[in-house]
Amino acid sequence: MTVSKEELAVAALRNGTVIDHIPSSVLFKAVKILDIANLDKAVTIGNNLDSKKLGKKGIIKVADVFFPESTLNRIALIAPNAVVNIIRDYEVVEKFPVSLPDTIVGIVKCGNPKCITNNEPMRTKFHVTDHEDITIECHYCGQAVKSKDVVMA
Repeated sequence: MTVSKEELAVAALRNGTVIDHIPSSVLFKAVKILDIANLDKAVTIGNNLDSKKLGKKGIIKVADVFFPESTLNRIALIAPNAVVNIIRDYEVVEKFPVSLPDTIVGIVKCGNPKCITNNEPMRTKFHVTDHEDITIECHYCGQAVKSKDVVMA
């Protein structure tokens, strides 16, 4: 490794997944999407770290866990410019941006109090109607939600 210890804002990871370039304002929503609280592995969460792109950013490092790409892509709902790094033996072996799926199931609460998902025991389901301005629409009632207004289920 050529980076000095003084330059590392967050400790190096031997094996695992790093999600970088998460806006600080949504970092803990990303933690919830990934269900980090229920992992039994070492997790490092850095918030308000200096970033040339974002000013301030968040980062999540999870040791010895390799999330399915479909799970990681759910983060695109709140952090469309997040980048995933797969680490093996302290080296980045794969790096890719998150990509917003066309359907979001079970992670966003519908804001319509009359929606069936708020009155019956069923998972929410949203369709992405705008990939640029990130807007989703409830499958059941048609309620539209912008990324900044998303409430986690």
